Amino acid sequence: MDTDGKGIILQIQKFSIHDGPGIRTTVFLKGCNLRCRWCANPESQICRPEFTLDRLKCVRCGRCVENCGQRARTVIGPQEYPAVDPAVCTMCLACEQHCPQQAIGHEGRLVTAGEVAAEAKKDKPFYDHSGGGVTLSGGEVLMQREFTISLCRKLHEQGIHVAVETAAAVPSEQFQELLREVDYLFVDMKHYDSVKHREGTGVGNEQVLQNIEGLQDSNKPFRIRIPVIPGFNDSAKDAKGFAQVLNKLGVPEVQLLPFHQMGERKYELLGREYTYQGKPQLHPEDLEAYRGIFEKYHIKAQIGA
Repeated sequence: MDTDGKGIILQIQKFSIHDGPGIRTTVFLKGCNLRCRWCANPESQICRPEFTLDRLKCVRCGRCVENCGQRARTVIGPQEYPAVDPAVCTMCLACEQHCPQQAIGHEGRLVTAGEVAAEAKKDKPFYDHSGGGVTLSGGEVLMQREFTISLCRKLHEQGIHVAVETAAAVPSEQFQELLREVDYLFVDMKHYDSVKHREGTGVGNEQVLQNIEGLQDSNKPFRIRIPVIPGFNDSAKDAKGFAQVLNKLGVPEVQLLPFHQMGERKYELLGREYTYQGKPQLHPEDLEAYRGIFEKYHIKAQIGA
C-alpha cells in the first residue's frame, strides 16, 4: 500500500544484532508476493492490517460483535468463534478494545516514512558507534516499493546506513531501483531449481537468479542466504545444486539459516493452516555436512545469523 508516503508496518525492533553490521533497528513491512510453506512470519504476508484471535482465551461472549459499529464481526452458532469480514472492517479496533479476555489482537499499522525515520533517528548514536543502521525487512519490502524508497531516502538524509532483506522475486527494474537506494542487501535464495522453488513458494526462481546476477555489477555489499528446510532443500543433492548455481553466478559465500518453529503459534492466532506444523526444527550442528559441500565448491558457508 503506497498512499501519500504511507506504508503498513508490523513493528520496529530496536537493538537488533543479526540483521546487518553493527547495532540496528529493524523495520518489518507488511506484504509479500511469496507464499513459502514454512514461512515463520505469516502475519507479514497480506499487505493490510489484520486481526488475530487467541482461541485459548476467547470465551465467545459476543462482546466483539456487539461493539462492532460496521457489523463486520459475526458469530454463527454458540460453538463458533467470532469471525471478521475484511471487506467491511475499518480496523477501528473497537472489538479488540472491548474484548474482556484480551483474546483479540491485530497486526499492522499505517505510518509515514517520516515517522519511522524519526523513530530510528533516536538511536543514531548507537549506529554511529557500532557501524550499524536500519534494516528494512518483511514480508517483501518491494511490495510497498514507493514507501520503501521514500524511507531509504529519509534515513540517508540523516546519515543512517540502510540494509534490506529481500527475496528478489520482483522485476529487475524494481530491484535495480532499490539497489540504488540502499547500502547493503540480504537476498534469500529458496531453491536452485525453478520447479521446486515454485512448489515451495508459489513462484519460479528465474527472476531471483537474474537479480542475484545483477548484484555483481552493483558494487553493493550483499549476502545470499539459504533457509534450509526439511524435505524441501536440505539434502546433500540440494547443497550441491545450490553450490553449482552460485558458482555460475560468481557468489563466493552464503549464509545457511536452519529451519525453526518460532512462527508456529502465529498460524493459530491468524486462523491459518501451517504445512510444517510439528516438524522438528534444525540446529546448527545438523548443517555441518551440508555446509561442507559448499566448501568443496570453494564457497564459504556460515551457519546461522
